[in-house]
Parts: sequence; C-alpha cells; structure tokens
Amino acid sequence: MSGVLERTLSILELLTNHPDGMQVSAIATELDMPASAAHRLLKELSQYGYVRQLRSQGDYALTIKLAAMGLSFLGKTGVTDVAQPILDRLAAQSGELVRLSVVDYPDLVWVGVAQGATTGLRYDPGREQGVVVHLASSAGGRAWLSALSDEEALELVAAQGVEPPFNGGPDIAHTIAEVLDILHQTRARGYSIAVNSYLAGMAAMAAPIHRPDGGAPIGCVSIAGPAVRVTPERMEELKQPLLEAAAEIGDAAGGSSFFNRNRAPAPSTATRRTA
Repeated sequence: MSGVLERTLSILELLTNHPDGMQVSAIATELDMPASAAHRLLKELSQYGYVRQLRSQGDYALTIKLAAMGLSFLGKTGVTDVAQPILDRLAAQSGELVRLSVVDYPDLVWVGVAQGATTGLRYDPGREQGVVVHLASSAGGRAWLSALSDEEALELVAAQGVEPPFNGGPDIAHTIAEVLDILHQTRARGYSIAVNSYLAGMAAMAAPIHRPDGGAPIGCVSIAGPAVRVTPERMEELKQPLLEAAAEIGDAAGGSSFFNRNRAPAPSTATRRTA
C-alpha cells in the first residue's frame, strides 16, 4: 500500500468495522504499513476530528463526524424523505427488519432501515447503514443481480468475490454456476431469497427498485428476520407488499437527486437479462 490518501482512507474504512477502537500496532499490521506511519496519520485525523484516542496511549476509534456527514448527505439528497415512510409501513406489515439499498455502481450500499419486530427474537444488525452489500450471499445483492444481464452480474460477482469476506452462513454459493442458478430461480420467482447465506439463522427476501421509465435498477428493498419465522410460506405472504413497496419507492425516486444519477456505465446492456 502506498500513498498518503490511500492509507488515510484505508484507516477510516478499517475503523468503521471496529467501533470500539483499535491499537496503532493492530491497524498497522492489518493495513500492512509501518506503525510510525499509522500513528502519524491517526494523529492528523484526530486533529481534524475524524478519530479520537480513547485514552492516553490507548486505542483509536472513529468519532461521530463521519456518520453525521453521511446522514447529512442522505438527508440532502432526499433518499430518506422519499423512502422512510414506505420502509416503515413495510416493516409494520411484515413485523421484520426492512432495509433499503441503493446502487452506487459497481456497489450496492445499505442506506435505510426500519425495524418491525419490537419484541422477541429478531434480526437487528444495527451497524449496516453505509455498508457495501455482498452481492452473491445477500437477498438484496441477488435481487440487483437478477435485474441485470448474466454477463454483467457475473462481472460484478467476480470483482467482489463469490464467497463473502466474512463468516457467512452454511448455505452460501461457492461457484459461479451456483450463482447463475440462483439468479435464474430469482427471475422465475419474482423476488430473491437468501436463507442461511448472508448469516446463519437469517432469512431474507428482496426486490429490485426501478424508476417508472425503466432502465437499470436503482436499488433494492429487503425484508429480513430469523429463519424460523421468515419461512417460505411467510415469504409468499409478504411477496406482494414487498413488490408494492419497491414499485412505490421507484415511482417516488424522482424526488431524490441521488436516485437520478447515472448508475451504470452502459445502461443499455445493464438492463438486458439472459434467462
């Protein structure tokens, strides 16, 4: 790794996954940089208010500054204004966790959430807003990929990796052939599913979001919860509310400049699907 900017951004990205902070030596080892360089960059980030030292000679952690910037950005783009009431309604209908992800090509990023499960067993990650979605293992990722051509879907999966970089569930896809089969089933079903894939014990379903004028998908909406509760039968019951929510967000997407950006370098090929 070289370059001050690259190293600085890598530190920020690493610390987003360690909210309790990390030692300088651990940061340096993880990012393969000299400890002296890591310490110097952390000191500069601290001066600008992006990180703080938890105690003298202790771990470094992110401050709230980046999160506040992200929330401010989303608010000014209109994403939350457009989608949140719809997410809240779908969460109340399903009684499960509902998430909105948007395409920031070539990534899919979680940006909105509504929790419908108020008591008992529930899936509540709490820290996934702003996280890049792993495409092959998640319901949202599979929904997005299913709305693309096989060729583009496989390019995106190959770039990110078929298997997640974290400990996924026992039923993740291991090969490109398995991913293709999943996408073909998703198109036939009308929505994606991921059971014991993204996480063990979790089941999710998702649908892509399109603008009324068509074109490449601009995001996905998903429902996730414990697999013991989000069963195939329950998914079938939730299919129509999910699809209606995705369509409603798509219809309202004109109210957000973020949704109206050009998402793919070649929309004409991105929207062609191969059965």
